[in-house]
Amino acid sequence: MWKRNAHAADTSAPPGAAAEQLASATDSLDRPLHQLRISVTDRCNFRCTYCMPKRAFGSRYRFLKHSEVLSFEEIARVTAIFAELGVEKVRLTGGEPTLRRDLPRLVEKLARIRGLKEINLTTNGSRLTELAVPLRDAGLSRVTVSLDSLDDDTFRAMNDVDFPVGRVLDGLEAARAAGFPKIKVNSVVKRGLNDSAVPEIAEFFRWTGINLRFIEFMDVGTTNRWQMQDVIPAEEILALVSRRFPIEPLAHQYRGEVAERWRYADGAGELGVIASVTRPFCGDCSRIRMSADGRLYTCLFGIASHDLRGPLRTGASDACLSDTIGRLWARRSDQYSESRGGEARAAPAPQKVEMSFLGG
Repeated sequence: MWKRNAHAADTSAPPGAAAEQLASATDSLDRPLHQLRISVTDRCNFRCTYCMPKRAFGSRYRFLKHSEVLSFEEIARVTAIFAELGVEKVRLTGGEPTLRRDLPRLVEKLARIRGLKEINLTTNGSRLTELAVPLRDAGLSRVTVSLDSLDDDTFRAMNDVDFPVGRVLDGLEAARAAGFPKIKVNSVVKRGLNDSAVPEIAEFFRWTGINLRFIEFMDVGTTNRWQMQDVIPAEEILALVSRRFPIEPLAHQYRGEVAERWRYADGAGELGVIASVTRPFCGDCSRIRMSADGRLYTCLFGIASHDLRGPLRTGASDACLSDTIGRLWARRSDQYSESRGGEARAAPAPQKVEMSFLGG
């Protein structure tokens, strides 16, 4: 069973590889290129209602074929080019990234790349009990686990595959036992579904050394039937917490940090909110995303993409690929969340790519 630790150390993850500061590419709004999010698979073993609802991702849904997905060697090659352009942090996502066979082998390859300071993973936690140690040994820096409720019935309803919350908590404990110096928990809050449990989740992770992040329900993709009235604004989330536990604001640690950080006044640790709907942070966004089939997206809410798999498999040189990526980033002007603001809309635009394909 998952255990709490009242004296958990608050240390930072060591660099994934020794690195000197490299010059970073900048986009048309002078935002640097510092973070690469890599989807290693478009498949997931959950069917969360806000991400991969069963009505859209059922038995007839066409997932990518094995031949369409980038190999580990291709991913490592592209990542090394990104590192030369200034990328310091890589996050492995999905789908559910731990479904990708031999994932520690990819982490091992990435850990050898000069310039990378962190190699992180976002997971639903379903396979961490078996993979936490191999991933840590391979060089993974940090783990973020998605956990939307501590109530087993609510959790099973939200993942919609009857997966018990206890197994995710076991995965969190396995990650801590494996020696990850920093573990985060992401919790998406949706009105009428799990908003009443916000104080309970906050209380559970106090004194554990695990950083909790509450996330506003976002209008990503087209299948989650997003509506503004389902969003619990960050201000309301923080109010729910502060009524039980006084909190104080913390300064950002670096440019492009997406979470607004708060600490408990009694020293029980910190929590944060990610408020891309009501408090957008496009102005400092330094992230680019690569889908499992090798397409680059310069915004989570993007429509257009650029194919890298084709050039990779038809003999393009590293210099050519670097020039392509650099030009793509230099033209970037995305600021979707700031442009649309927090105005209510019936549904997201039909062209947008699904969260499960880009990995958040």
